[in-house]
Order: sequence, then structure tokens, then C-alpha cells
Amino acid sequence: MLLLPQQLTIDEFIEHYGDNDGYELIDGELIEIAATGLHEQVAAFIGRKLNVAIDSNNDNFLIPYRCLVKVLGTQTAFRPDVLVLDQKQLVYEPLWQQEPVITLGSSIKLIVEVVSTNWQNDYARKTEDYALFGVSEYWIVDYL
Repeated sequence: MLLLPQQLTIDEFIEHYGDNDGYELIDGELIEIAATGLHEQVAAFIGRKLNVAIDSNNDNFLIPYRCLVKVLGTQTAFRPDVLVLDQKQLVYEPLWQQEPVITLGSSIKLIVEVVSTNWQNDYARKTEDYALFGVSEYWIVDYL
């Protein structure tokens, strides 16, 4: 007998894995994301440089330490490597006061994905979903 993996809803994923940086949810399927040390080093470098630019421009943006991007109308939640948010838009985010979950593309100024073992998702799936979500700028950093 073939057992299929149990599908999770967005709410179940957030409840059980929301604080666990090692997972994303794609179409209800739990996806393990294994980052290497070099991957984290590249993401941290980009985040640091972006924070300097944000500060020097006096932009009202922030880069959260841990945040999910919930794609509305799907059972999908991504965990970007670097996420730049417009703080003025966070008042419109229905989940933000309770948990670090973004549901509106208008809150996002930039998403950066550093390519690693799940590179197919970064180049294909996330590109498509982020565009449909209304993300205005998406960077793929391929250091491999």
C-alpha cells in the first residue's frame, strides 16, 4: 500500500512550523529547505548591505529576521532569504500583529532568494508565484 504524505493547510503550517526556518509549504506539501553555511553567509551579506542603503536613504523599510510570505488563494508559504518590507503597508497586513506573516504583495519592496539545494523552486515556482502575488522586485542570487 502506498502512503501519500499528509497535506497541510496554511494555518497548520504556521502553527507547527511558523518558527522553524527549515521548512516552506508548497501546495500543502511540507518542503525541507537545507541551507549551507555559505548560503547563510551570502544572505547575511546582502541583508547587511541593504540595511545600510535603507538607513542612508531614510527609507521606511525593514528587513525582518524571520518572516513567511503567504500566497493568497493557495496552500503555499515561502520563507525568503532576505525580505524588504514597507513599514507603512504593515497596518494593512491582517496577520502581522499576531505573527510575522505577509499576505499582501504591496507590503513587499524586495525579495531575495539565495540559490541552494532547492534551486528549481527559486528559478521557476517562486518566480511565478511572486509575480502573481504582485512582488515588484525579486532577486535570485546564484553563488553556486
